[in-house]
Amino acid sequence: MLFAKNNFAQTTYNDVANIFYKRCTNCHHNGGIAPNSLMNYNETSSNSLSIQDDLVDGHMPPWPPDTTYTRFLHERIIPLAEKNAILQWITDGSLEGNPNLAPTPPSYSSSAYQLCGTSSLDVQIPTFASNSNANNSNPYNCFAIPTGLTQDRWIRAFEVVPGNSAIVHHVVITVDTAGTASSDTSGTCTSQPGDFSIGGWAAGAGPVVFPGVAPFKAGMRIKAGSQLVLQIHYAPGSGGQLDSTKIRLYFYPVGETGIRPVYSDTWLQNWTMNIAANTSATYSATHAVGNSSISLFSTFPHSHLICTKIKNYAVQATDTIPIINIPKWTYHWQGNYYFPKLLQVPNGYTLQSDHFFDNTTNNPEAPTPLQRVTAGTKTSDEMLFDAFQWLDYQTGEENRNIDSLLKCDTLLVGKPAAAGTISGS
Repeated sequence: MLFAKNNFAQTTYNDVANIFYKRCTNCHHNGGIAPNSLMNYNETSSNSLSIQDDLVDGHMPPWPPDTTYTRFLHERIIPLAEKNAILQWITDGSLEGNPNLAPTPPSYSSSAYQLCGTSSLDVQIPTFASNSNANNSNPYNCFAIPTGLTQDRWIRAFEVVPGNSAIVHHVVITVDTAGTASSDTSGTCTSQPGDFSIGGWAAGAGPVVFPGVAPFKAGMRIKAGSQLVLQIHYAPGSGGQLDSTKIRLYFYPVGETGIRPVYSDTWLQNWTMNIAANTSATYSATHAVGNSSISLFSTFPHSHLICTKIKNYAVQATDTIPIINIPKWTYHWQGNYYFPKLLQVPNGYTLQSDHFFDNTTNNPEAPTPLQRVTAGTKTSDEMLFDAFQWLDYQTGEENRNIDSLLKCDTLLVGKPAAAGTISGS
C-alpha cells in the first residue's frame, strides 16, 4: 500500500494545511493558473476525492520529468511522507480540527506577472480576435512589433504573459534584427520570420531568468532597431475570442560588461512521423555538437497529443549523458526545464531525442475514432520539436551552481509591478 492507516490519532486539516500551502497553493489560489483554489479547509475538503486520485496516480503536483534520470530547478514534487500525510487525512474523513489552530495561509498577488520589479520594456500585440475557424481550426499568426530600441541591449530576463490563456496554445519569439519583417495574421504563418529565437511559452512554462551577477552573468543580445516577432498558435474553437499577449523584458544596465551570450535553438526536429490508427511508434532526431563543447542551460521538449514518452540525451560511442526523461508526457503541461548546474556536452557528442507515440485506445488523448496521425503544426498533428538554451563551454563551468545564483534573485523575490507598454500592428 502507498500508506498505512494510523490507528492512534486521526489526522486533521491543521496537520496538513502547511503541505497544501507549500506544494499546491502557488497554482491553486484565486486567480492562479489552476482551476480550484486550495487556500482553506472548505476549499480543500470539497476537493479531497480528486486530490486523492491525483496524488495516487502522480498527476499532481505536475512535474513530468523523471527525477531519477536528471534533476532541475524549481521542481514541483511532493515527498512521500507529505503525500502519505494528505492521503491519511482523506482516509480519516478529511476532518477540519480546531479552526482556531489552523496555520495562516500564504498571500498571493493578484498580478498575472511572475517576475518582480519594473520591467525595462513590454512588447504587446494589438488586441486580436482569434481566427480559428472551420477551414483553419489551428491558426498560426505572426505579430512583428518594433522594440523602439535605439541601442543594443542585453536581456537579463523575460516572461510571456498570455492575454487570454484559455486560447493561447503556445508563443514562439524570434528577433528580426533588420526590423523589416511584416505581421502575418492570415492564420497560416508557420514559417516565422526572424534571425534567431529567444525562446517561447506553452502552458505551464515559467519566466526565463539568467544569472545576473559576477562571477557568472548571462543574457541574450538584441540589436538596436530590432523587432520581436511573436508567433501565436490559437486553440481550435477559439474563433472570435480576444487576446493581447505581451512579453515583459528586463535588460542589463547600458554598458554592463562580462555578459555571456546565451543562444536558443530547436536542434532536435523530426517531420516524418506517420502513425497509423491502432499502432504505436518511436521517432528520433539527432544533432552533432561539432568541434566545440557546449553548456546546456535549459531544455524544452515538445510534442502533441499522442506522444506519451520523451527522452533526450547525448551520446558518444558507449557514453551517454542524460538530459531529460519524461515517462508520462502530457501535452497539457510543458515548459523550459533549467539545470541546477550547467550541463556540459563535449565536442564530438551527438544530441538525441526519442519520442514514443501511442495511437491506440490505450491513450486517452488519441483521436476518436482512431485515425492516422502525421507530422504537422496542427494540434491534431504530431511534432518532435525539442529546443535548448545553451552557451559556448568554458572550462570548469559544469560546476557552476545556477540554483544558488538564482535563489535570491531580486527578479524572483518581491512584488511585481507593471511597466509601460509598446504595442504594434
